[in-house]
Amino acid sequence: MGNPKTRIMYIECKAGALSGQARIGRMTISKSGRSVEYGGQRFHRTKGYKWNHLEEETGAHYWISGPRKDGKDRLYASGGQPVAIDEDVRDEYWREIRGIPQAHNRKTAN
Repeated sequence: MGNPKTRIMYIECKAGALSGQARIGRMTISKSGRSVEYGGQRFHRTKGYKWNHLEEETGAHYWISGPRKDGKDRLYASGGQPVAIDEDVRDEYWREIRGIPQAHNRKTAN
């Protein structure tokens, strides 16, 4: 059956706020590409105002995208809210995406 396709992605909860809790982590992408899984949750692609995914169980709105090289992933400036980076992707994120391998110990993207 093969290994499922995964990718480092940016995920931000949009439930109730323009700038919500956010992080960088590895997501598993469905064969169709219409859904992703992360942290035991499944998110389905959809269209909405300032969100692009719905969490399957709760219907909560999320913004999910590929992380940016410049680190400006948030849809809106957040007044310095940190974007956490999962431990298992931290080295790859700083080396491959941001191009700053010496920052591999930093736990947030901003």
